[in-house]
Amino acid sequence: MTLGSYLEEVCQRYGANEAAVIHYPDGNVERWSYQHLWEQANDVARSLLALGVGKGTRVGVMMTNRPEFLSSVFGIALAGGVATTISTFSTADELGQILKQSCCSLLLFESEILKKNFSELLVSLEPRITEASAGALHSTVFPFLRYLAVVDNDAENGAIESWRRFIARGESIAPALVAQTHEAVAPADPGVLFFSSGSTGKPKGILSAHRGVCLQLWRWRKWLALEEGVRSWSANGFFWSGNFAIGIGGALSAGGTLVLQQTFQAEEALSLMEKERVSYLFAWPHQWKQLTDATNWLNVDLSSLYYIDVKSPIASHPTVNTDYVEPTHAYGNTETFTLSSVYPAYTPEDVSVGSHGKPLAGNTIKIVDPLSGDIVPLGEHGEIAVKGPTLMLGYVGIPLDEVLDSQGFFATGDGGYVDEEGRLFWTGRLNDIIKTGGANVSPVEVDSVLARCPGVKVSQTVGVPDELLGEVVVACIVPLSDAKLSEDEVRQFAKQSLASYKVPRRVLFFSAEDLGMTSSAKVKTSELRELATETLLAESG
Repeated sequence: MTLGSYLEEVCQRYGANEAAVIHYPDGNVERWSYQHLWEQANDVARSLLALGVGKGTRVGVMMTNRPEFLSSVFGIALAGGVATTISTFSTADELGQILKQSCCSLLLFESEILKKNFSELLVSLEPRITEASAGALHSTVFPFLRYLAVVDNDAENGAIESWRRFIARGESIAPALVAQTHEAVAPADPGVLFFSSGSTGKPKGILSAHRGVCLQLWRWRKWLALEEGVRSWSANGFFWSGNFAIGIGGALSAGGTLVLQQTFQAEEALSLMEKERVSYLFAWPHQWKQLTDATNWLNVDLSSLYYIDVKSPIASHPTVNTDYVEPTHAYGNTETFTLSSVYPAYTPEDVSVGSHGKPLAGNTIKIVDPLSGDIVPLGEHGEIAVKGPTLMLGYVGIPLDEVLDSQGFFATGDGGYVDEEGRLFWTGRLNDIIKTGGANVSPVEVDSVLARCPGVKVSQTVGVPDELLGEVVVACIVPLSDAKLSEDEVRQFAKQSLASYKVPRRVLFFSAEDLGMTSSAKVKTSELRELATETLLAESG
C-alpha cells in the first residue's frame, strides 16, 4: 500500500510484459517492459537521493503521458518524496500559483508541448533560472525550488539540466539505498499532491496518502472488469487524479500495456488504436465526437477494441463488436482520489436505475443539511459528505478542522440523496442549483436531457438573475457544426422530458470558443453565467 510497493508488485508479476509504448512525432517508437519501468524508476530515485531528496520532499512532475512520467512518479515514491503533478495545460499564472503553493524543491518537466515552451515560461516567471547553475537556484519567487530537469531535449539553460545529466547524478548512489528509503515509507505517509481543476476558483492542492492512492489503483481494474494483458489507450493527462487512477491503475494492475499519446489528436489516436491493437479506450465523452468525425474514422480497423460502452458512439464503428457496459454509475472527487461510490462494469440498468452507485468498502456517506450539518431523512436532498480510507490528508495551507466536520466527514459541496436501497444519487453542485419561483432546478438534470437533443454538441445550463422569479433557467448550447437549431426546437425537446419549471426559459447559442473551459474540459459556470446575463441584457436593450 505504498506507490513503490505497488510498482514492485506489478513489475514482479509481469516483468517481461510490455508496460508502455509511445509513438513519438519523429517516428521513433519506444517500448518499456515492466522490468525496464522498475529499473528506470530506480534510476530516478537514485538521482533524487543524490540531489538531497528526503522523506516528504515535494518533487514536481509536469509532463504529458510519456514513459518518463511513470518512472518519475514512482521514482519519487521510492526515494520517499511526494510526487506533485502539474497540468501541462497550465498558464503562466497557474504554474506560478502551483509552484508557490506546492513548495516543490525539484521540478522534472517537459519543455515543448504543442505551442508552449515551458523552459521559456519558467524563465519568464523567475529570471534567476538562467543565472544559476544546476542544483543551485536561490529564488525569491519560488523560495523552495532548487533544481529543474527537462525530459524532452538536451537544451540546458542555467539551472535547467538535461535528463541525461539528471539520471547521471544517481550513478554515485548505491541501489541498496533506494531499497532502504523505499522500506522507510509508510502507507499513511503523503504520497502525491494533485491540484484540482474545478469550474470556479483557483486550483487547490490536495494531499493524499500512499494507501488511498494504491487502493484506487488496484480497485479500478476490478471496477472496469479488465482482463490480464489489456491494451489501454489514453491521451488524457495523468496529472489529474481520475486519469491517473483509471489509466495507470486499470492497465498496470492487470499487467496490461499503456498505449500513450502525448496530446489528443483524433486521427493519430485512431491510427494508434489500430497499430497497437488497443482493447480499452479511455476517453471522455467530449472526445467521442472528435473521434467519430476524424477523417480516418471509417478507414481504421478497431476490431481489437472491446472495453468501450455498447452505447458509446465509438461502439457504432463497423469493426467494433462489444457488449461491454462501462461503470459510469459512480461518484467521486479528487479529495477521495476518485470514487466513493460505484456500480462496476456490466451492472444492469434495473439495478443502477440512474444512480451513482453504492458506497465502497470502508466508505461512509451521509446526506446533510448544508446549513446546519444535520443528517436529513432518507430520500431527502442535501449535501453529500463522505469519509473513508481514500480521503485526502488535507488541502495544502488549510487547517484540517476547517475542511472536515467533527466526525471526520468531508462536505463535498455536491447535492444529492440516498434511496432505500442505499444507492447514491448526485444532483449537481449546490452552488449551481437554480432557484426559480421557489423551486430548485438541477442544471445536471436539464443538461442530461439536452445532451440527447439532435444537433447539440455541448449544453451547460445556468441560472440568470430575475426580479420576479429570483433566477430563470437558461440553457447555453454549442451546436454541432452542421446543425441548424432554433431556440423553440430545443425548448420543445426539453418539454418532452422535463417538468415545466425545469424547461429553459431561454436558449442561447454560442461557439466553443465563447465558453470558458478549464483545461479538463469543464465549463467555467461562473464566467458562463455572467456571459448569459450580459447577452440577455444586450437583447433587452
